[in-house]
Amino acid sequence: MTSSLSDSGNTLEHLLRTMPKAELHIHIEGSLEPELMFALAERNHIQLGYPDVDSLRAAYAFTDLQSFLDIYYAGASVLCTRQDFEDMAWAYFKRAKADGIVRAELFFDPQTHIARGIPMAVVVAGLKAACSRARQELGISSDLILCFLRHLSEEEAFATLEQALPFRDDFIGVGLDSSEKGHPPEKFARVFARCRELGLRIVAHAGEEGPPEYIESALNLLGAERIDHGVQAIQAPGLMQRLVNQQVPLTVCPLSNIKLCVFKTLADHPIARMLEAGLCVTLNSDDPAYFGGYLLENYLQTFKAHDLGMGHAYTLARNSLVASFAPATEKQRWLHDLDSLFFAYVPRQ
Repeated sequence: MTSSLSDSGNTLEHLLRTMPKAELHIHIEGSLEPELMFALAERNHIQLGYPDVDSLRAAYAFTDLQSFLDIYYAGASVLCTRQDFEDMAWAYFKRAKADGIVRAELFFDPQTHIARGIPMAVVVAGLKAACSRARQELGISSDLILCFLRHLSEEEAFATLEQALPFRDDFIGVGLDSSEKGHPPEKFARVFARCRELGLRIVAHAGEEGPPEYIESALNLLGAERIDHGVQAIQAPGLMQRLVNQQVPLTVCPLSNIKLCVFKTLADHPIARMLEAGLCVTLNSDDPAYFGGYLLENYLQTFKAHDLGMGHAYTLARNSLVASFAPATEKQRWLHDLDSLFFAYVPRQ
């Protein structure tokens, strides 16, 4: 299975679109498209700092992670009611279905909303309603992962965890996101230890703008089962070997990395080298409304930039399914479907 987009025409593109895949790094607030943002602002009588959709999109010229977060948090201000959160997540799920996603693990940032006076119950109820609807109407399996904002204190993270405990059955894990620079994983070691005691799955953003050492800290001190981003591992051969040996999943987001100037172009992105080294890489969209593409677009653009082929497509899809926190029975079904889809093309190569 070696054909690339440049020489296989529509076959590989069709496979990228239809192969069962999981998205493991999607901030649901980052899927809020400008059109819906303005609609929710009108619904909730909120004045945005932009006169129209076009002027808002024009502001998406980010220079780094923080410049994006400034607009991201402003956009989240339109989310006020249970219906708002459900509408936002449902819009994402419809796009996920079109992209061939069978499993989505949604990050959400309750601190962003609690600080505005929005109760945890409102946030969780709206997102869970969309998850239930996605399973019933679209056949998409999903779960929620609560993320702590790393630019805030660990004490605030503990307070957020306590507020979330009445809804423990509504989320499967915790993560660490927001501004990475100056906020190493060890800042949150105690709260993540508590989360492990509670039986929560552990993920953490590390090695996006931060150094490779942040990845090691996330693994050693937080107990991270997956590393979100992790692209700076390419700078540390010893860490690379550990990640390969332990097959730690990395939820890589190529278009996000380019939009936030982590790398200049997709051609500069280390994704191909990471795959060649044997890392358990997965592709994801991060904050797709802001970064110019949902999951399929990340696949298409990345495959074109690096001339990747069918073997890479199979590996990336399989990695995403195996690395998900879905029940084993669901994983087995999806992996069977993936094998059936790809192996049907083997004789034609």
